[in-house]
Amino acid sequence: MQLWLIPIFPLAGFLINGLFGRRLSKSVVSAVAVGSVALSFAWALKILIGLGDLNHAYTEHYFTWIQSGSLTINCDFAVDRLTAVMLMVVTGIGSLIHIYSIGYMAHEGGYYRFFSYLNLFMFFMLTLVLAANYLVLFVGWEGVGLCSYLLIGFYFDKKFATDAGNKAFIVNRIGDFGFSLAIFYIVKHFGSLDFGTVFGQAAGKPESALTIIGLLLMVGACGKSAQLPLYVWLPDAMAGPTPVSALIHAATMVTAGVYMTARSWPIYTHAPGAMEVIAVIGIATAFFAATIGLAQNDIKKVFAYSTVSQLGYMFVGVGCGAFSAGIYHLMTHAFFKALLFLGSGSVIHALSGEQDMRNMGGLRKKIRWTFLTMMCAAVAIAGVPPFAGFFSKDAILLAAYQHAPWMYWLGTITAGITAFYVFRAMFLTFFGKYRGQAHPHESPAVMIAPLAVLAVLSLAGGFLFKIPTYLGTVFPAMEEAEDPILMAISTFAGLFGIFLAWLMYVAKPGMADAFAGSVKGLYTLVYNKYFVDEIYDAAVITPLVEGSRAVLWKGVDAGAIDGAVNGIGARAQDVGGVLRLLQSGNIRSYATWVLFGSVLVIVAMGIAGGMR
Repeated sequence: MQLWLIPIFPLAGFLINGLFGRRLSKSVVSAVAVGSVALSFAWALKILIGLGDLNHAYTEHYFTWIQSGSLTINCDFAVDRLTAVMLMVVTGIGSLIHIYSIGYMAHEGGYYRFFSYLNLFMFFMLTLVLAANYLVLFVGWEGVGLCSYLLIGFYFDKKFATDAGNKAFIVNRIGDFGFSLAIFYIVKHFGSLDFGTVFGQAAGKPESALTIIGLLLMVGACGKSAQLPLYVWLPDAMAGPTPVSALIHAATMVTAGVYMTARSWPIYTHAPGAMEVIAVIGIATAFFAATIGLAQNDIKKVFAYSTVSQLGYMFVGVGCGAFSAGIYHLMTHAFFKALLFLGSGSVIHALSGEQDMRNMGGLRKKIRWTFLTMMCAAVAIAGVPPFAGFFSKDAILLAAYQHAPWMYWLGTITAGITAFYVFRAMFLTFFGKYRGQAHPHESPAVMIAPLAVLAVLSLAGGFLFKIPTYLGTVFPAMEEAEDPILMAISTFAGLFGIFLAWLMYVAKPGMADAFAGSVKGLYTLVYNKYFVDEIYDAAVITPLVEGSRAVLWKGVDAGAIDGAVNGIGARAQDVGGVLRLLQSGNIRSYATWVLFGSVLVIVAMGIAGGMR
């Protein structure tokens, strides 16, 4: 089947553009970058068709990577139905984002560098998805972290971009440390990192050990998938170009944590304590991030916090045991969130770089195609039936109700908040009077075409791709959760959120400001994102920096190390100063010392002879 060809195509694109892109025309760079990802999509589709029903995992062995005693770690790729879903999402959405980038980055510097980074990102993400053991997965995991740093900090001549890249890299290292500890713990208890071996033995291992492994894996997932308390890097990642936001925050990197957790389901099903922690963190993240999205004015920041919130929903699904529902929402979210980010990029492109929604308005008549496609994504994420988000969101909420009813109710409230802030962004951007200074213009066809494809998927993807049914042979069967009343309640919450946004920002535009003024303290808290970054600065960063300066620099480095070295130097200088007096350059003085020395030698010899 040659699974290795799926990631090797983007790697080849990275090498060609990275090594020779400076000397190639933009059209050639684009053809190489887009063509390599399109080939990965085509080859993945060919393999999946060739595998037929794909009821069991198909594995390809390439070479033995590590052999140490009884531990053998191979470089293997494998594909099953879960892998198939991820391959289609990553390569399909990735191809559309590459095409969109041709128009969006047309006038930016570092064109070849941008596409080489995108291709390298795709290589590592596909390696992560195809991995047949935890170590190969970890290679892809770290690779996408590296590429996210390069892409978020793409505008390296701007401090805010480099700061955002550093923040993403550092916060993810915290999560990755937990993941690496989990890998060591898996080796200790299973003697292998191979998925088949580990999952086959999971039922016979102590629950305490599986709980520790599950919690450590969760720490890694919280970093990569931006869950509390490690979510802070993702909103700042908006510093990168908009296609990067779509690629990282929609279909690929941020979903890696959800995928890894779902992949590890045999461990989690025997560690209910770890699953409960995942579910609680997920629902808390979903609600927390949704409230922050209510008061943001940067159009990309609104959708960034929306991503954090929707990832929380996915964690709720996984934590409640509805693994297929979590992956279902991963797929539908890739459709409508990629469309929202790319659509916001089209708006920003139309307004010559403007991102503040307070300087927009009335754009639905000026950039009609962008408006129509983004509206498809908005109704999908709001959970309006029968669009994509309705199916996956309700699958998670109904599973949450079976697990713990309070999670359903908090998730339903979050769904209403989500609908409100997404349509708040739509109404501020496309309705009312235009409040900006630029002259809006529609994006070129190369940017609109991917939006149109994503719009169709956002509208029809939910009932075209029945992911829970398709993944029935991968995950353990769950009791069918169908409750028309609960589905109606969550749907009503979304529709009510849309109505409230229309009332406050279209029907009565001054109502929003009046309400914000009436709850000024709460609004200030939410507007400033609960001051989480400031708290981290005060509680973690400042003590570390100042402590490092006072203890490590002044105490250890300057005081102890430099003090010891300088002290030795000073003593050597003192001794040299004394010895220097012997080297006066006076011949008479030298003769006197020679005579004195000779006398001492004779005396010493005489004393020694007398003693014999």
